[in-house]
Amino acid sequence: MERHPPWGDVTDLIAVLDVQPDGDHRFTGAVRADERRPVVEGSQMLAQSIVAASRVVPGRRAVHTSMVFTRVADARAAYSIELDEVATGRTFAAFSTRAVQGDRICAAGTVLLDATADDVVAHTEPPPPVGSPDDAEPYDMGVTGRDLRIVDDAYTGDPAAPVGPPELSAWVRFREVPDDPPVHAALLAQFTGHLSIAAALRPHAGIGQDQAHDSLSTAINAISLSIHADVRADRWMLYHHRSTVAAGGMTHAECRVFDEEGTPLASFTVDAMVRGFADPTHVGATRTGL
Repeated sequence: MERHPPWGDVTDLIAVLDVQPDGDHRFTGAVRADERRPVVEGSQMLAQSIVAASRVVPGRRAVHTSMVFTRVADARAAYSIELDEVATGRTFAAFSTRAVQGDRICAAGTVLLDATADDVVAHTEPPPPVGSPDDAEPYDMGVTGRDLRIVDDAYTGDPAAPVGPPELSAWVRFREVPDDPPVHAALLAQFTGHLSIAAALRPHAGIGQDQAHDSLSTAINAISLSIHADVRADRWMLYHHRSTVAAGGMTHAECRVFDEEGTPLASFTVDAMVRGFADPTHVGATRTGL
C-alpha cells in the first residue's frame, strides 16, 4: 500500500474545524494545506458550518446541513464561514451559510439545529453486515490519530483493481476528541466527502481514483447530511457508501453512518462529477481547481 506524507495530526484537523468568532456571525479556522493539491475539501466547509451555527445557538444539536460547492477554495489561505439567521425559535434554529475567500463565495448552504425531543415513533434500516472494525483493513490517508479501516480492503485508486459493487464501507474513529459535541459532529461531517466517488468508480474496469486530476476531472459538488443522534467521534463509526446513479458526468451516492452497536448516527447524500477533461492534452493538474 502506498504511504503518503501525513497531512497532519487529528489535533490539526480539529483546529481547522473548530472555527472561532471573527466578527458578527463570521468564523474562521486554522489554515492547513496538503501541498500535493492544496484545495479545501467541501466536507471540511460543511463541517465548519456545523460548528459555527452551534456556537451562535449553543446547547442545540445540528440535525441537518447541506452545502453546494461552487468554486475552489485555496487551502493555503484563510477563508471565513459566514451565517445569516433565517429563524430562531424555542425548538429550531436555521441559518443560511457560505464559505467566503476574498471576494469569492466558494460554497453555500444551510444548517438546522434542534433542541431535540423524545421519540413518538422510532424505526431504522439495519446496518450492512460488514463485520467488526477488527475484521477490516487499516488504511492510511495521512492523518495521524484517525483510525480508518476499509471493509473487504475495497478502497483502491488502481484502475486495474478488480471490479465490485458500487459500495464502500469504512470504520472511522478519532483520538482524543475534546468533550465538545459540535466538534464530534463536525468530525463525522468532514469524512462524508471521502469515499463516495470511489464507490461510484468501483464497478467500472479501467477507471480508478489514481486518474483523478490527471485524466479524470472529479470533485464533490454537493453534500446533504442529516444527523440522527448525538455523535461520539472517538468511538467507532461505520460509514456505508452506495452509489445509486452514474450518468451525465455526475454520480449520486446515498450513505449511512452507524455506531458499533448498529445505532444510526447520520444519513447523507453526495453528488459529484466524474468527467474527462475538455482539453485532451491536459496532463497532471496540480493547480487548485475542481
